[in-house]
Amino acid sequence: MHARKAKLKTHLVLVKQHVTPRRFLLLAAAACSASLVLLTLRALHYSAAASARAGGGGVDDSQYQQQQQVHDDCAKKKVVPDAVAQALVHYATSNDKPPPLTEAEASAAARVLLQRAPCNLLVFGIDAGGPLWATLNHDGRTMFLDADADRVAASARAAGLDIDAHHVAYYQDNATSLSDSDILALRDSPDCTSSPTLSPEHFDRSPCKLAPGGLPATFFDVDWDVIVVNSPVPSAVYAAGVAARARRPEAGETTHVVVHGVDAASEERFVRAFLCEGYFKEEAGRTRHFDVPSRRDKDHMPFCP
Repeated sequence: MHARKAKLKTHLVLVKQHVTPRRFLLLAAAACSASLVLLTLRALHYSAAASARAGGGGVDDSQYQQQQQVHDDCAKKKVVPDAVAQALVHYATSNDKPPPLTEAEASAAARVLLQRAPCNLLVFGIDAGGPLWATLNHDGRTMFLDADADRVAASARAAGLDIDAHHVAYYQDNATSLSDSDILALRDSPDCTSSPTLSPEHFDRSPCKLAPGGLPATFFDVDWDVIVVNSPVPSAVYAAGVAARARRPEAGETTHVVVHGVDAASEERFVRAFLCEGYFKEEAGRTRHFDVPSRRDKDHMPFCP
């Protein structure tokens, strides 16, 4: 046994002495040459087969066509859609921390979105999770709105990511500054709750101090199936509620609204006041899910049930 080990050790030493860098390069070159020869022979084989088919040789034409069809199908098929690949690259190379969502919170939001996807998805707030929502809505329309011009600009520069992002102005950006009486006064004000239609005039000239400004034309033109609010900013929650209630009934009776990051008690009260306790569906950690019906052409319908 010891003699066999000694012999093996001697053999390895001899191999190490003889396999110099120069010889290794020569071996690698030889291997490459052999590969080129094999590829050439393979190409000549296919060329000969094609010639035989043209000349009426004995090649099985149906078998060749079947093999060619398989090759064409594989070439056309994309195992991973481009949007999925781009999102994976983004997460693999980004220095940003992942969005502050627990697995339960992210799963709850994903379930809601996948019920409608591909769909019209509106997202208030751009963060590191933006590509996730856009990817889950693959082949749908996804638009991001954010009050931070730098984040909007950064999303436009993100390599390989097709993010449709727009800068907007929030005039009321902190629910913690609102008392319970302030919230109720806003919720009960006709300035903030009367219009079931979606128009630039309603927002840009609205006396409601919750209304955001600078919204893009797409915001008004599209019936949004799912709306994600990444932080319970009052202006964003308000705009989400108005967009959901202005949905054309022929496009669907309800809009799913998902709000992330509900921490403070005042944020909880504001979200439930403007998206309505009666439309509340699910809670997962700091995430709230509401299913808000359309009020369009329903003047008799109250703001909240």
